[in-house]
Amino acid sequence: MIRIGLREARAHLGRFAMSIIAIMLGVSFVVGSFCFREMLNNQVDEMMASNADHDVYVRGSEEVKDDDAVATSSTTTYNDIDTDLTDTIRQVDGVRTATVVYSVSSGMVLVGENGDAVSTMGAPTIAIGFSKAAPWRSATFVKGTYATGEHEVAIDEQTAQRSGLTVGDTTKLVYPEGPRDVKVTGIFRTSSSQAGAILLQIDPDVARQTVERTTGESGKTQSIGVYGSGNRGAPLDADQQRALADAINDRLPANAKAHAITGDQMRDDNAKATKDMLGFIQPLILIFAVIALFVGSFIIANTFSMIVRESMRGYALLRSVGASPGQVFSTVIVQAVILGLIGSLGGIALGWGVVRLIVFGMERMGTPLSGSANPTVTDMLVGLVVGMIVTFVGASLPARRAALAPPIQAMNETVNPEKPVLFRGVLGSVMCLLGVASWLFTVALADADGSGPTPWAGLNGIAIGWPLGAGAALLVVGVIVMGPSLVSVAGTVLGWLPSKIFRVTGTLARRNLSRSRRRTANTAAALFVGVAIVSCLGVVASSAKASVAGIVDTGLKADYAVLSASSGQLPEGAVRDLKTVSGVKSTAANRLVIGVKYDGDRVNGMTLAVQPTLFTDVFAPVTKAGDPTASLKNGDLVVGEDVANDRGWQVGDTVTVSAKKTLIDQAATAKAQQEYQAKVQTEVQTLMAQGRVQEAQTRMEQAKQVDPTTLIRTRTETTTERVKVGAIITNNVYRSCVMVGDDLGDRLGTKQTLFTVQMYVVAKPGVDRNALQQRLRKVVKPYYTVSVMNHEEYKSTMSSMVDQILLILYALLALSIVIAVFGIVNTLALSVSERTREIGMLRAIGTSRAQIRGMLAIEAAIIAVFGTVLGLVVGVAAGAVIRKVYESDGLETLSIPWDQLGLFLLVAIVVGLLASVSPASRALKKPVLDAVASE
Repeated sequence: MIRIGLREARAHLGRFAMSIIAIMLGVSFVVGSFCFREMLNNQVDEMMASNADHDVYVRGSEEVKDDDAVATSSTTTYNDIDTDLTDTIRQVDGVRTATVVYSVSSGMVLVGENGDAVSTMGAPTIAIGFSKAAPWRSATFVKGTYATGEHEVAIDEQTAQRSGLTVGDTTKLVYPEGPRDVKVTGIFRTSSSQAGAILLQIDPDVARQTVERTTGESGKTQSIGVYGSGNRGAPLDADQQRALADAINDRLPANAKAHAITGDQMRDDNAKATKDMLGFIQPLILIFAVIALFVGSFIIANTFSMIVRESMRGYALLRSVGASPGQVFSTVIVQAVILGLIGSLGGIALGWGVVRLIVFGMERMGTPLSGSANPTVTDMLVGLVVGMIVTFVGASLPARRAALAPPIQAMNETVNPEKPVLFRGVLGSVMCLLGVASWLFTVALADADGSGPTPWAGLNGIAIGWPLGAGAALLVVGVIVMGPSLVSVAGTVLGWLPSKIFRVTGTLARRNLSRSRRRTANTAAALFVGVAIVSCLGVVASSAKASVAGIVDTGLKADYAVLSASSGQLPEGAVRDLKTVSGVKSTAANRLVIGVKYDGDRVNGMTLAVQPTLFTDVFAPVTKAGDPTASLKNGDLVVGEDVANDRGWQVGDTVTVSAKKTLIDQAATAKAQQEYQAKVQTEVQTLMAQGRVQEAQTRMEQAKQVDPTTLIRTRTETTTERVKVGAIITNNVYRSCVMVGDDLGDRLGTKQTLFTVQMYVVAKPGVDRNALQQRLRKVVKPYYTVSVMNHEEYKSTMSSMVDQILLILYALLALSIVIAVFGIVNTLALSVSERTREIGMLRAIGTSRAQIRGMLAIEAAIIAVFGTVLGLVVGVAAGAVIRKVYESDGLETLSIPWDQLGLFLLVAIVVGLLASVSPASRALKKPVLDAVASE
């Protein structure tokens, strides 16, 4: 029986072509996702090996649980340690250097040779403090030397190529506090690719001062990096790292709350945290892989259904000579195994090739990745197993039909008349009704504002995503189950116009579809799934853009919005300068206050320090209770409706507002200075007593040159205020915010925890708006990352963000659409093969070649339009429900992209016509007499 199955597979190999392609594409997604994830993991490991290359690290010994931090299961935070521990560590035998490596990324921007900011594809700009005295072992200068002082910088090779800068050039480097003129002193290379990040070397003292200004803390650090001297500057092995860490631990003071660990352990911890952060990528790709394989399974099922139908006489003959149903079943499964094996192996190669292509493309766009993208044995086995399982599932029902058909019935030429589809119609309708009911419940749950639409508390408390997802699943599966019962109606409706225009070919095409309703429905279902998802995303995206446009058009009264592309933070200099531009009536700056708690807990949202002009000149408030403008003037809270509902606040309630601030501890600083002076004095006296006068003088000079900021000590202070809730607003922009006045914001925050994230500018009446915008842009140009946008530009910026996300999702979904197109080609090709005699008879009685082509083209177009219409109906409905459910989160306006949906229909017709070309050509190649005589 295996030999028979192999012979059948060889005979039908050409018919398996489309199924093999479908499997290849689906498996390529699976294997590609594993390859891409492992490439990212390898990239992270390589970057950790170079970017955290110290042999030993000294970090805090106590874990810190901070309510203000966003923690993940893989991230552990330790207490900060004193930076002056470096003196103790340097005295340990085997230590070559012990340094605190300061780096700055927030707000850093390098200006290129052309005068524009050097941009990346999302990778950061990082300024790292290292020098000849405190080197970074993984960095090697290829040209020039280290930067010193605040007006010099060195850049890495990739940045040099991207910026057009070279040694000796002068440019600007934008720090968080503003731009500085700098000279490029060197170009360096790192031992691993940095994934497109812009790396800058700055003087360690400059880096330290910048970090201290940004964080408001000095004398503290998270870790101290130690290079060992055991291998003459080369990295220590694992045993040497452990020995050096133990030696350092023996010398650390008992009250230092510090602990030395090996560099390998630090790298492993950091790599694991980073990999976990990137872990969402693979599941996202696998979701689309499942969609592609699900769609591909319809093609496989159709292929084997028609092959089994054609071979039914042969299977009946096998049964009549003694073959068991299991043996007949195995002959079909052997063909499936061959099909799955070829498709899976091709998919493995294709997945690897796609990842290599992505790596090549990212390198061309300035984000080189050096991690290995080759699939492992496990990756290939997973792809092979997935392909085999999908193929087996798709072939099992046709194989079962072949095995269980009675031999006498199977011998009959009119074998296997199509089963009635009434039951499937009823079952599918019930599932669709349950899906609609689930969606109605979801909408009612969203509108209930926590009270719930039912008398059962457990049902009212269910997460809104569950009934939403359940309804979508029921509708999709219900439509697929009900599909065969819709084919006759669809053929009549969609075939009406073609049958009127092309009376013969249109009528034949419409009737042919109804002859095999299950096959037609399965082919259309493959297209239905992809179109449903695409149209759903299209409605949600269009509604999001329309909602943003509606907010800007009806709610935003200010003439210009000011945003920053650098960490979202506007430089204070830019904020001050904008206020002085002639023609400006008023400005409103939204300042984010970090770490604020209300009654001891953080709210599920943001705290903003704003001015009363926000609601008089910028946004028209949509008020639920109270007066927002008066509340801000009186020092009360203005609370978004979502926060108020979550905390149960009402206007008039009094709330305890608190925030931690880091301040300079004057007493501790004075004590540190006295201790340092006493230490230096003791060292000098000792040297003088030993007659080492020159060394004593040198030590005194060194003490004079010590940066006094290294002796500053800080303390944490909690500011607490009792504040009344003055107003509750329902503006979608601020539904998840708590707004306080500037005075309260200044008391709660410092310049490290209080910064401007957005600014609005209102023009004076009668001022030329275009001229004013040009003046505003001229003022912020020195900051390079600040944009001044009018209403239309603001809407365009917000819409482009939605379009970028949508483009990625469409690209991933395109595969399922491609597979569905192959399904139409496959179904027509097999249908033509099945109807060879019939087509021959049509040609014998005078049907022209053009009419045969037209008949098949109309069939394909109707199938494509049938699947597309079903997808559009379900997808648009899903998008509308999602919009309604998340209306309170900003999706205020329902917008259906009719032009996009019309394009989908037009493309469906074109796809159907193109899909019919190859099967029609194959049908017409066979001579008429041979076709009539075929069995």
